[in-house]
Order: sequence, then structure tokens, then C-alpha cells
Amino acid sequence: MYQPQHGGDRLWAAQVAGCEPEAILDFSANINPLGAPAWVKDFLRQNLHLITHYPDPHYRQLRQEIGAFHHLEPAWVWVGNGAAHLLTWLGRDLATTGTVTLVTPAFGDHWRALKAFGAHIQSWRLPWAQKEINLPQSGGGLLLSNPHNPTGYLFPKDQLKALLDTWKLVVIDESFMDFLPPGREQSLISLLPEFPNLVILRSLTKFYGLAGLRLGYVLAHPEKIQQYRQWDAPWSVNGLAAALGGQLLQDQEFQQRTWEWLTVHYPPFYQGLALIPGLEPYPSAANFILVKTALPAPELQRRLLVNHRILIRDTLSYPELGAGYVRVAVRLAGENQRLLNALGSEGIAPE
Repeated sequence: MYQPQHGGDRLWAAQVAGCEPEAILDFSANINPLGAPAWVKDFLRQNLHLITHYPDPHYRQLRQEIGAFHHLEPAWVWVGNGAAHLLTWLGRDLATTGTVTLVTPAFGDHWRALKAFGAHIQSWRLPWAQKEINLPQSGGGLLLSNPHNPTGYLFPKDQLKALLDTWKLVVIDESFMDFLPPGREQSLISLLPEFPNLVILRSLTKFYGLAGLRLGYVLAHPEKIQQYRQWDAPWSVNGLAAALGGQLLQDQEFQQRTWEWLTVHYPPFYQGLALIPGLEPYPSAANFILVKTALPAPELQRRLLVNHRILIRDTLSYPELGAGYVRVAVRLAGENQRLLNALGSEGIAPE
């Protein structure tokens, strides 16, 4: 039976639930539940004329805007059709380092990108339930996400900085870092000028609610950026996304609203999950929660779809987790409560 490898497959979920895709409440995709900023629809309508022209193949304005946001020159920025697209070429670079250490459980596209170029992969399992975690201290290539997907574990900046002197190439996927406010985030972006072996991947898709539009970027030393641009296909970002990207980064009001939403809605949702017999949630720094389940994940997923029209993410695509876990996004209070009620009614704990 077909089982989705990514979150957000509402068409498949609707077929299982016997309803229209719009009727599915989706906890499987970690997209900002506030949706895109209110002004985005008007912006797109006003810029529809861009679809009749090729975008700037060098994306000069977009790279200038992203660079300015991170206090970097445009030469340090490379843009693409979401983080998954960019990961492909980061996988090619990592594959040249000898052995690539992949922190697992890992997002499926991390595996895909490395395997696409025949990388020699060494899996290092993250003991996310421990209070202190010691990463491997040296090697060829290192690929990890921070906050970690799917566990939500947040690596301290100082811990990762200590690795940069001993690894040939370190790629940090920070796709969920922008969900953390300035006082909590642990980004390594400020270290880029000091360490040419550091590459950082970012996504605008999740934080700004643009899963269908797609936009991501890489920050790295200009020599690396030039190499990635030579590998990549031309016009990898559509004209609308290119025009929109810089405007999104300037929306401080939306950023503040999102940080406040997660601060308010995460604690009661996490606590509610912990109170349901048969479930064990793990603390998360991101907008999702990994949950250990006494009921096999595919069966729990099926019950929620058929009985409640709610989609959660199983972890079958994470080999280290298998059917023992699910991952749920944090949404709005009423939606979170709807999931908690549904989970509580399904008798998850073994008799």
C-alpha cells in the first residue's frame, strides 16, 4: 500500500478518509498555521505581469535583499526552488569529502541528496532524549538539521562552532530556525566569514506559509556559491517568488506574531499530548513534536483519517524510527484541541 514519504499529502489522506482534500485537518506538514502574510495575495496579483518574462538569471535583487537581512554581501547567497532543491547540490558537494556523517533520524531529502551522487554515508544516531549530546568530533562531511527534524532537538551554537575546526565540510539545514525568536535561535550564520567550510541552508516555505510557491536559499563562502550556481539549472526560482522573497524578510510584524503564536500554543499542546495514555511526546524547539506511540503509527494515522479527518505524519520514512513514532505540527488552539480529543478517543494505550 502506498504510504507518503513527506507530510502534506492531502490528496492521499482524502482518499483514505473518503472526503474532499479541503476537509482534511493537516498536522503532517510543518507549515505556519497563520498562513502567508495578509498582504501576499495582493502582492502576487499586482505582480502577475512577471510571469510573461524570464526572471533575472542571477537573481541580483533577491540575493541583495537576503544578504542584507543577514548582513552579508550578495556573493554569499544562492537561491533555489525551496530547500529540497538546494539540498541536491549540497549533496554533490558533500559527496566529494570522503565519508559523509549524517545525523539520524534524518529528513528523507538528506538521504536522497547524498545517495544521488553516490556519497559514502555514515549514519550517526542522535540520542535526542539525553540532556547532553556529544556529536562526532571530526571527519569529512557532516550534515545535520538544527532544530533537528524530526525530533525538534536544538543544538547549541557553541557546540556546533567547536566542530568547524575539525570537519572538512559542515552543512547545517536551518529550515526551522526562523521559528525561534532572536533570544533563542542558535544559527551559525554569523560564523560564515570565519569558516569557509560552513554551509547553511534556509527555507522561506515553512515560516511564511508558501508551500505551493517555494523559495529557499543557501549561505556560504562566495567560492562555494559560485560552484553551486554553475551546477544548478538556470531560472530555478520563478519570477513571483523572486519578487516576493525580499519583502517577506522585511515583515517584522508577521515574524513577531509567529513567535508569539508558537510561544503561546506549544506548551498546552505538548502537555495535552503527554496526558494521553500510550503517547510520549519529546520536547521540541521547533513548530512540530515527535511523539512515541504504543499503537503502530500507520494504524493510528489511519484511525485519525477515517474517524476524524485528521492527518498526522508517520515516521516510516525514518528508518531509525519506523512504526513506533508519529510527528505532529503545532497549529492553532482549537485545531490542537481537536487532535487531542481525537487521540484521546482512540484507546492508544495497550490494554
